[in-house]
Formats: sequence, C-alpha cells, structure tokens
Amino acid sequence: MRGYAVGCLALGLLVYGGAAHAADKLCKLEISGNDLLQYDKAELKVAADCTKVELTLKHTGQLPAQTMGHTWVLTKTADVQGVLDAGAAAGIAHSYEPPGDKRMIAATKLVGGGQVTSVTFSTVGLQKGGDYTYFCTFPGHAALMRGKFIFG
Repeated sequence: MRGYAVGCLALGLLVYGGAAHAADKLCKLEISGNDLLQYDKAELKVAADCTKVELTLKHTGQLPAQTMGHTWVLTKTADVQGVLDAGAAAGIAHSYEPPGDKRMIAATKLVGGGQVTSVTFSTVGLQKGGDYTYFCTFPGHAALMRGKFIFG
C-alpha cells in the first residue's frame, strides 16, 4: 500500500508539473531593420495564450551601430515620447534606452549592420487589445521606425 501511495504521489507531481509547463507558451517573432530607417513590419501580433514572447531583431543593413544602429523597444503608446527623450539622454552606451525604466516592457540592445539580437519577455501585465507601440530608440529613427504591437 505504501508503494502505491508513493507511486500515486510521483504520478501526481509528474502530471501537475507537466500541466504547469504546458501552460507556458513561448511565441516567436522576427523583425528586420535596414539602413533606410525601415522595419520590415508595421504591425506585430501575439495571441492572448502566449505567456512569453521571443523577439529577434535583424539589422539587414551594412552601416555600423554608431552610424545607423537599431533597437526594438515595446511600451504603451502613451509612453513612447518619454522613453525616447530619456533614451537620448542615456546615450549610445545604454543603447539609447533609459536604464531600469519601467515604461519599457521589452527592449533589445543596439545592433549595427549584419548583427542580430533578441529579447524574451513575459506577457503578464499586457492587456488584451491594449495600446502598445514598438520603435527604435536611436535618435531620430522612431519617426519612421515604429509599429503597432497587438496582444490578444
């Protein structure tokens, strides 16, 4: 009887653990930026059942990060300008992103031509149908390099 109870407990832990991992869903997105100040996508969509997102940014241009670097930052649309202003003050050493700024939901590092970077972030706290924007924080780029992020 004792072995049966231990076996049932082990099975229960296995099933529970498997169910917990099954609830986690990683969704992957890719976006590219070029030397003409363009992302290749104006909109990115993530299903509501995604619990984490892995975003990969590819710089398809040839110019170095100091000249034509790109980032990918996600914020609430209302926070875009504040993050851009703070990022410009933070400078290139911080990828033009204000260190520790809670308004940034996710942010990649600055990359130059031919480089790739990625960021993985949780969707906990995102609201289905919320108003989110992604953009490049390199000074002046966000005027053209921005898009709508749709969750849900």
